[in-house]
Amino acid sequence: MPLALLALAIGAFGIGTTEFVIMGLLPEVAGDFGVSIPTAGLLVTGYALGVVIGAPLMTVLGTRIPRKRMLMLLMGLFIAGNLLSALAPAFAIMVIGRVIASLAHGAFFGIGSVVAAELVAPQKKAGAIAMMFTGLTVANVVGVPLGTLIGQHVGWRVTFAVVAGLGVIGLAGIAKLVPELPRPEGVHLRHELAAFKNAQVLLAMAMTVLGFGGVFAAVTYIAPMMTHVAGFADGSVTWLLVLFGLGMVGGNLVGGRYADRALMPMLYVSLGALAVVLALFTLTAHNKIAAAVTIALIGALGFATVPPLQKRVLDHAHGAPTLASAVNIGAFNLGNALSAWLGGLVISAGLGYTAPNWVGAALAAAALVLAVLSAALERRETPHGATVAASAAPADRPTAVHH
Repeated sequence: MPLALLALAIGAFGIGTTEFVIMGLLPEVAGDFGVSIPTAGLLVTGYALGVVIGAPLMTVLGTRIPRKRMLMLLMGLFIAGNLLSALAPAFAIMVIGRVIASLAHGAFFGIGSVVAAELVAPQKKAGAIAMMFTGLTVANVVGVPLGTLIGQHVGWRVTFAVVAGLGVIGLAGIAKLVPELPRPEGVHLRHELAAFKNAQVLLAMAMTVLGFGGVFAAVTYIAPMMTHVAGFADGSVTWLLVLFGLGMVGGNLVGGRYADRALMPMLYVSLGALAVVLALFTLTAHNKIAAAVTIALIGALGFATVPPLQKRVLDHAHGAPTLASAVNIGAFNLGNALSAWLGGLVISAGLGYTAPNWVGAALAAAALVLAVLSAALERRETPHGATVAASAAPADRPTAVHH
């Protein structure tokens, strides 16, 4: 794998850390600014919505800029947002800092996915995308627990300053290691927008929203579920999140490996198993060991869908993949925001802390239905003579054709 992928992974590590570390530091930030925990939760919501809006916006702005330079500008934005968060004199300023940092998120992963795929041979594209996303998954194993620990012992402002420092390392790595890739000739915003007329691109994005919604319906409320239902101590939640992160790392790498060989079967297995495991979580949440194993499995199955879904969007976006790729990252965050809201609704309705797991299972099952529909549509669109080859490897070949 090219060294440039390491630079992209470092950037992804910083972004992953800043996105999730806030969940562990909400009490400290709320106490410091004198706001309630739900109000401090705006730092999570604001970030997720910033990604949803920023992904297409920043990518559209970047269509006229070479990809390497755009990645460097995005890292600069990320550094500025985190520095503003670290130095914020008032809560409103911190929210602005979070939103500024989030604007870089979707476009960085969207453009980064395209760059990663261009750095390797066609048959290794999904593996290269997975390599970059490893930075995001490792952030959940190392960056988030470490950032939470620093925040609790030295102060949350130090955490955000350290994250800004990670951004500086990522920026330097991109400047030094990522090659100058020529801008695709004749690709204008019109071409980028045309990708959204493709039913397969839209279906892949819907699968992203629902599949990830399934994961985050359960994980958003993991702290009260594990302390009130499983009987874990408050301090154990950090280690349970590390298990979730380890699952994410494993699932992402397995998903990357098999997405290059058998993309649709990989999606069927991961989404189907995710729906089953989430439904079972309503039972396993009552036992400490079973709950811990389930959390790792949810991380693994959820992230096994990332490389195949991202590759499917790239495959079907016909030579103008950047905007579609970035919007798909926004779709992950839309899934997070949607499922957190739905999970909160069922808890508020008095159905208990395990109720969001049923919501998650339903969302993952809906994503599986869309995957089956997507494959059926693809078989219908394929010329009669090529049906057998296409159904054997639905998305292994288009990459070579489209790029």
